[in-house]
Amino acid sequence: MYTKEQIFNEISNILVKDFDCKPEIVKPDAKLVEDLDLDSIDAVDLVVRLQKVINVRVKPEDFKQISTLQDVVDAIEKIVNSAD
Repeated sequence: MYTKEQIFNEISNILVKDFDCKPEIVKPDAKLVEDLDLDSIDAVDLVVRLQKVINVRVKPEDFKQISTLQDVVDAIEKIVNSAD
């Protein structure tokens, strides 16, 4: 089981390390496209990397309404905690 804070920290680390996002812009209200400059391929890559961390399969439909980093955290938290 992961807390939202743990999930946010994991995502933040991935964004900074693997996507070259500046740490100061990686905030819960950051918009994936506008603020973090992620395109659809980056989003898929992020999900693949998250799956490896949380050890839970993520379905594409779980991310249809995602626009901010907090949306990603909330979706992952829901998936992880429903898998327990």
